[in-house]
Amino acid sequence: MDRAELAAVLRTARARIKPADVGLPAGPRRQVPGLRREEVAQLAGLGVDYVIRLEQGRGPRPSVQVLRALARALRLSDDDRDMLFRLAGSAPPQAGRVPMLVRPSVHRLLDRLSDLPALVLSAKSDVLAWNPLATALFGDFSELPSVRRNLIRERFLGDGVGRIALSPDSDSAADCVACLRTAQANYPQDPDLTRLVNDLRAGSPRFDNLWLSGRSGRLRAGSTAITHPELGTLTLDCDILLEPEADQTVLVYSAEAGTPEASALKLLRVTGLEQFTY
Repeated sequence: MDRAELAAVLRTARARIKPADVGLPAGPRRQVPGLRREEVAQLAGLGVDYVIRLEQGRGPRPSVQVLRALARALRLSDDDRDMLFRLAGSAPPQAGRVPMLVRPSVHRLLDRLSDLPALVLSAKSDVLAWNPLATALFGDFSELPSVRRNLIRERFLGDGVGRIALSPDSDSAADCVACLRTAQANYPQDPDLTRLVNDLRAGSPRFDNLWLSGRSGRLRAGSTAITHPELGTLTLDCDILLEPEADQTVLVYSAEAGTPEASALKLLRVTGLEQFTY
């Protein structure tokens, strides 16, 4: 492990990311270029003290899980991610694992979708990236522990307080389980995916029954009910864009012009985004 060089790489990567790039408020008195250490820790689901020690070259050797979280939070390219792993004394991610890094071009796509909420999901339904309007609609995903940023886990094992109405008994639940079975067939050696499936089968009889049906499938476009604390329940169209090289999907939420949902999204572009800007 090259602690000094690892610290320099982390500091440089943090400095080149603007808060708006990751859906965070800029704040009125920002004194550092790029993200604050607290914001990196929040996005990666790590303790602030831990991030500080890594950046000062005095932290312990980070685990593979920590390195993956930092690479996602800092939007590292594949090459930069591999360098991060090597500097930390670990082998870069192997083939056969679910891709968890979002390509820079996809991040740029999210930035361009400024008037529609959009999320990027991994092959096993982890929420990997989101734009500011998605933050205004769904809440700040960076405030959730990384384990809770998985839509299938939240559907079957969540506490039911999330804004997305994901019932384990709805018709779309079977499609979600089928997607996860497809992911397992594509990535049979991925330990995080295996752990997720085992947790779901042990914790949810409904998931286990659907899993035993043996169906495979993919995410499908449809409508989604979202409960917003100020705007109430909104039923939005959810369209799916595929990023085949990384086996990821972009979910884009919209509403037909002239509907109450369209008016609510228009209002959210003003009031919701202001909440996360100041």
